[in-house]
Amino acid sequence: MNMRLSLTAAAVLLATAGAASAQSGVKVGTLSCSVAPGIGFIIGSSKSMECQFSGSQGMELYSGVINKFGIDIGVTGNQVLNWVVFAPGSVAPGALAGTYVGAAAEATAAVGAGANVLVGGFNDSYTLQPVSLSTQTGLNIAAGVAELVLHPR
Repeated sequence: MNMRLSLTAAAVLLATAGAASAQSGVKVGTLSCSVAPGIGFIIGSSKSMECQFSGSQGMELYSGVINKFGIDIGVTGNQVLNWVVFAPGSVAPGALAGTYVGAAAEATAAVGAGANVLVGGFNDSYTLQPVSLSTQTGLNIAAGVAELVLHPR
């Protein structure tokens, strides 16, 4: 139990260390993504996801993939990731489409947590900052760089 708590705390600290400096612009909405179960292959993983952006102009649906590069060992079940979206101003429909990169960390032993701070989109002008920790099930530890690719549905 103490080991799981220590791993989770370390993962959260690693991923959120740059959160304050990564935030730019104004809050324009939230992005919630359901990530497919998967297996970490020691040096990385790739998982498909379905996302919903809720902003001032309503709801938008996106499909995508999250790739992690670095240490990623284990198996995870379903995962939910939630971010606050910051942008220089209002967001046009489909504007979140693009590639985002940043720090990622997670630890899971039955139930676990993780965080991903990502910057990208058009001219790297969007920041995705964790609303709260992601939640997942499985047995996994990961730390490194995450790449999120979003496409409008």
